[in-house]
Amino acid sequence: MGLANWFESFCSNIQVQDGGTISSRYKNITKRLNTDFWNTNSDISHSLYVGSYGRNTAIHGFSDLDMIFQLPYELYERYNNYSGNGQSALLQVIKQSIEKTYSNTSIKGDGQVVVVSFADGIMFEIVPVFVNGDDSFTYPDSNNGGTWKKTNPKPEIKAIRDLNNECNKNLVRLSRMARNWKNQWSVPIGGLLIDTLAYQFLSKWEHKNESFFYYDFMSRDFFKWMSEQNLEQEYWKAPGSNQYVYGKGAFQHKAKRCYNISLEAIEYETADPKQEWSAKQKWREIYGSNFPT
Repeated sequence: MGLANWFESFCSNIQVQDGGTISSRYKNITKRLNTDFWNTNSDISHSLYVGSYGRNTAIHGFSDLDMIFQLPYELYERYNNYSGNGQSALLQVIKQSIEKTYSNTSIKGDGQVVVVSFADGIMFEIVPVFVNGDDSFTYPDSNNGGTWKKTNPKPEIKAIRDLNNECNKNLVRLSRMARNWKNQWSVPIGGLLIDTLAYQFLSKWEHKNESFFYYDFMSRDFFKWMSEQNLEQEYWKAPGSNQYVYGKGAFQHKAKRCYNISLEAIEYETADPKQEWSAKQKWREIYGSNFPT
């Protein structure tokens, strides 16, 4: 099994495996909320996957699935004029609706979301939203007495999808590989920042349209590029929406360490004779046990 097969197998190993279960729950929640708030039993209308799953960059073993559900605007007027924390009251109404379908499941309002915690470890975080004129969304934040905030995930989803299609599906795979690296190395970095950095890197990488055969170089060059990000930089701009994505800590040092390990892996790959076992051990040092032996 050659280099391209190693990385193809690795990418397959980290794909989300329980998409059927996720889809079923998503549709059940959507149907329940549509029944209670729109007088329809549609299991697809008014809802949208967001977060890493919506951007198609989640990996196997992820636990938090983000979805938004659009509510009629008159509910915004009602809870905006609410006596007390209308945002908290709105989350409770959403919670009570979902409980009709999942009566034996742990459900709670938590700041900006309603969290549905299933027994298998997957948590749905449902954000009730109202559509704005620019197609962004207003959502409730029940913290500190209650406020309304704005989010704009659709342009981010589109930007990731468009560039991914332009670069031979490499953007989604790189984002997933970076998530696996984050887990392996306990890197202090959020999912949207991973996707943002992968997007910025691949937008300019000269081999962005190549196949799995270039994934050793892609890993090497991405880690080098990440290691060179300004340590003083506090935020980056998300693709599509240009919203600020704040860092959670310094990821540059661990990126530099893995850049150096990738150089060793490539040196083993190109040795004469090739030292494939040693090369794979170095990639496993970077990416963990999901990388084939």
